[in-house]
Amino acid sequence: MSPVNRGYLLTEQSNPVSQHLDQCSALEIVEIFHQEDTKTVRAIAQAKASLAEAIDLTAEALRAGGRLFYIGAGTSGRLGVLDAAECPPTFCTPPELVQGILAGGAAALLKSSEGLEDLPQDGAAAMVEHGIGPNDVVVGITAGGTTPYVHGALKAARERGAKTVFMACVPAEQVSAAVDVDIRLMVGPEVLAGSTRLKAGTATKLALNILSTGVMVRLGKVYGNRMVDVAVTNSKLEDRALRILGDLADLSRAEAAQLLEASDRSVKLALMMHWSGREKADCQALLAQHQGILRAALAAANLPAVASGKATTGMPLPNA
Repeated sequence: MSPVNRGYLLTEQSNPVSQHLDQCSALEIVEIFHQEDTKTVRAIAQAKASLAEAIDLTAEALRAGGRLFYIGAGTSGRLGVLDAAECPPTFCTPPELVQGILAGGAAALLKSSEGLEDLPQDGAAAMVEHGIGPNDVVVGITAGGTTPYVHGALKAARERGAKTVFMACVPAEQVSAAVDVDIRLMVGPEVLAGSTRLKAGTATKLALNILSTGVMVRLGKVYGNRMVDVAVTNSKLEDRALRILGDLADLSRAEAAQLLEASDRSVKLALMMHWSGREKADCQALLAQHQGILRAALAAANLPAVASGKATTGMPLPNA
């Protein structure tokens, strides 16, 4: 069977800026890439409203006990897996809360298996395998917008009651999608025609950064601009935890280390204990009552000065 002609897709078209790429010097190649890569930031600006909608939809689902899934093939799928893998160390989330599903599975992370993207039934089967339900959010990522694996997954996810998000780098008039949120990252044709690991991949990474971080902010994983739910699992992250405590609570390094240990190495709990002067169990209960949102728990503990961004000592704290 003859393959479908996808030449009409924006991601497959030839870029006039780079039509003489093979005749360029190394510096000229770099200059072309630099010029074209600026379009990724503009693409994010154009997608601000849909990204914000996806953040709110996903945060609401996760508060209700749902999960976030990214699904894709090739570069798009790998970017989803990468973003999901970064959530546990950054926000101390359980691995099952944000998951990446890649056509071809783990083996496809290291070895190309793009042929599997042509099977919509495999995408649908992945939804069944992961028990997708009404509280979940499924983000289908496909630069060119046509990946059958992704469309099969989104269709199955909708049928199972999940919320769905579509992320692509082609206009809706080229490829439509029946989803709750439609995110279009319009970066234009690639420097190397059809190589969507370039601008499309960069814009997708930027969008996923914003989506997952925005969701975690809404879930109370951040205080000001600090990752107060950071998982203290190695030397670098321990150093970061100590610096957060030192900066926000005006503590010496030694005092911060002592407080971190007293709080079972939880930065958020450590701050709650320090600012409230309460025992660990009381602070844990207060945080639990307020869905882990430190600012809300502080206000409930009659510490409005801290909750609004000022420490009880008068030290300035970042505003949320």
